[in-house]
Amino acid sequence: MRIFLDTAMIDEIREVARWGILSGITTNPTLMSKNAGKTHEDVIREIASIVDGPISAETISLDTDGMVTEGRRFAAWHPNVVVKVPSTPNGWAAVKRLADEGIRTNVTLCFSANQALFAALAGAYIISPFVGRLDDISEDGMQVVRDTVEIYRQHHLPTLVLAASIRHPLHIIAAAQAGADIATVPFKVLEQAAKHPLTDKGIETFLKDWEKFSHEQR
Repeated sequence: MRIFLDTAMIDEIREVARWGILSGITTNPTLMSKNAGKTHEDVIREIASIVDGPISAETISLDTDGMVTEGRRFAAWHPNVVVKVPSTPNGWAAVKRLADEGIRTNVTLCFSANQALFAALAGAYIISPFVGRLDDISEDGMQVVRDTVEIYRQHHLPTLVLAASIRHPLHIIAAAQAGADIATVPFKVLEQAAKHPLTDKGIETFLKDWEKFSHEQR
């Protein structure tokens, strides 16, 4: 499973890229709005200079023609751009048209295995089931990931399953266990997942012991 960062903040992207674990980026209009003074294109191009992997840029049109027009524009910014469209009939129609032109898509706001199946049949490169938002309404968000993975494997559908709306470190583990190809994770959650108190305690103990050992050698 690959790790993507769900952000449009350049400092966060640079930090996680430094760790050596980052394979891609997902953005959305809410995340993009935090980059005051920069254009959408500017932000995507800057991200592409840091991360050599898929970078999702989301459309805001509700009609198919609008999504396709935006998608073509986004795709021209950089070869790594993946066009995000919503899990709607208009979105699937846009996926089909963009796929026919060789433009990759990420179908977002997916909340059911039916939506995931339709997106794959239309030719989506990535499907993004939203785990946390389903959990918020007392549904098992990770079950949609499991169902989608099973359906895709059963029918040999190449669409990648990206677990989105990740709320805590256990979601990352569960996504990996469910067979997701990708988990896209907010910076705060990735920081939490990277840390363990016993690691910190172990480092502290080793350093103290080494300091004592070094002192005795003098």
